[in-house]
Amino acid sequence: MSPDQTFHRRADAPADRIDRWLAAQWPDLSRARWQKALSAGLVAVNGAPARASDPLHAGDAVEARIPPRESASPGTRPEDIPLIVLYEDDHLLCIDKPPGLVVHPAAGHWEGTLVNAVLHHCSRLSSGSHPLRPGIVHRLDKDTSGCILVAKTDEAQAALSAQFAARTARKTYLAAVRGKPRTTAGVISGAIARHPAHRQRMTVTSRQGARAAETTWRVLASAGGLSLLECHPRTGRTHQIRVHLKHMGHPIAGDRTYGGGADYPRQLLHAWRLAITHPATGAPLAFEAPVPADFPLRPPQAVEL
Repeated sequence: MSPDQTFHRRADAPADRIDRWLAAQWPDLSRARWQKALSAGLVAVNGAPARASDPLHAGDAVEARIPPRESASPGTRPEDIPLIVLYEDDHLLCIDKPPGLVVHPAAGHWEGTLVNAVLHHCSRLSSGSHPLRPGIVHRLDKDTSGCILVAKTDEAQAALSAQFAARTARKTYLAAVRGKPRTTAGVISGAIARHPAHRQRMTVTSRQGARAAETTWRVLASAGGLSLLECHPRTGRTHQIRVHLKHMGHPIAGDRTYGGGADYPRQLLHAWRLAITHPATGAPLAFEAPVPADFPLRPPQAVEL
């Protein structure tokens, strides 16, 4: 579809929202792209400008143009940065992100990001949720290593994002923490919000606006004043595992932000395993990023996914 074309279609059945209907009619374009078209006044129903939330009725006449893709910013230039690709097909990639690599361009990190590297590696990426985040389905902190997904098409982006939103994507992290928990496994439930005084941090709190969060964990090994935990975040809040483990009294080693000390160059948190459903075929996929060399503890040989 070209941005300078106008398309006409009559609704043959009612729809709860016009943006959903448009995305279903033209699946090669994301719902987010159609929302931009609606915001720009490029969609009319029965001759009147439409909003994304407007309902659609059977027999309504829809006239639609799509907005052009936003031009690439300086932060979305391809850069020849080596990548460790765990899996790739026509729809997605899974990459083993090294610690220290920022996921997408932002203030202070306009170059040298995962996005810059993937743009060099791939000729095609999804439009993403933002012009600076093509292909990005989910994020990892700069110093967190391990599995991260990249979508090549808008359809894959939408399907994978839906899995994360529905919590059907299973994420398994390894965290080397200070001390040894009194039990071998447990669940941390604590709502998370931004710290009221330190705006770069998150905190467990009961104040209004905090978002519910839950992390399950179990001990895999302990030695030398550290324990290796396997963690499963059931929600996806900012800094969730780091904040929850600090709240439990066992901050991640090397996590300067959350009390883990400065004797390691980064927080010892690794996105070890990731299980999803393929966005196009529906087949189950499971990825594993090898435990980094800087981890002082290793999991047992046979730890089930």
